Amino acid sequence: MSASPLVVETPSEHLAYAQLVALLEHIFLRHGTSAEVAAVLADNCASAERDGAHSHGVFRIPGYVSTLASGWVDGKALPIVEDVASGFVRVDAANGFAQPALAAARALLVEKARSAGIAVLAIRNSHHFGALWPDVEPFAYEGLVALSMVNSMTCVVPHGADRPLFGTNPIAFAAPRADGDPIVFDLATSAIAHGDVQIAARKGERLPAGMGVDSLGQPTQDPKAILEGGALLPFGGHKGSALSMMVELLAAALTGGNFSFEFDWSNHPGAKTPWTGQLIIVIDPGKAAGQNFAERSQELVRQMHGVGLKRLPGDRRHAQRAKAQEDGIAIALDELANLRVLAGS
Repeated sequence: MSASPLVVETPSEHLAYAQLVALLEHIFLRHGTSAEVAAVLADNCASAERDGAHSHGVFRIPGYVSTLASGWVDGKALPIVEDVASGFVRVDAANGFAQPALAAARALLVEKARSAGIAVLAIRNSHHFGALWPDVEPFAYEGLVALSMVNSMTCVVPHGADRPLFGTNPIAFAAPRADGDPIVFDLATSAIAHGDVQIAARKGERLPAGMGVDSLGQPTQDPKAILEGGALLPFGGHKGSALSMMVELLAAALTGGNFSFEFDWSNHPGAKTPWTGQLIIVIDPGKAAGQNFAERSQELVRQMHGVGLKRLPGDRRHAQRAKAQEDGIAIALDELANLRVLAGS
């Protein structure tokens, strides 16, 4: 009888959610953001870490810090909210982060969605560096349906092309259901998220086939080759490539933000955040005819389970969230030490 493989656990410390948020807020404040921006970004990163989305949690903090230090982004920008139509809100993020721009426009967006049945928020001149699902999930808890997309920096080769042009260009969706947490998904239109490639490179791991190419355009499973002059591939070939193109059109062309290929950060060493745009569409299903939408969502979930589906989009995050609320958020000791150095404590 063979012995079970030895599982080596990374030494870690468990923090309450509020503790992690307070630590991250302190880091953002120390490195040049306003208190309002620090609170929004700290909550975004902490929620990703709490829910197991490690590539968008505390892993991102050094990138935020180096970007702020480079002068590429304005950590104290004041978003300019424009009420332009019955179902349309526009925000100039003023070269600041997209999440505070969303926070500034959120109340007006919800008011318009409940009044007109649907509302659009177009954010331009903005930087988005975090997970996208925290932007849409809260709407679903209010009984609304939300769809968002944001474009990124050039790092993905369109299907059939030989050089990168698109960003990872994620799409996130959230919908309420009657008897459980919302249905939520957040997916990159690239075959793998850029942050996951960075984590694999840091750990010395190889990637599955079909994720990216090296600097010569040849398929590679080496994450370092992708990061050092290579590029990612779209998921699903021409289908993912078409969706990535759609994100460029809706998150940049429609909002007035930069396409993934339009900004140049070469004069800002250390800059990590793409300076692009974001689109959010919010729908009030209460305006629709027929049965209650949350009940219909629940019926779809029942049918999905009935055909053997074990896990819905978002289930893993919600399970991890419940565990973190019970046990705290596990942060590796070396990572926590780095955070405390950045916080100056």
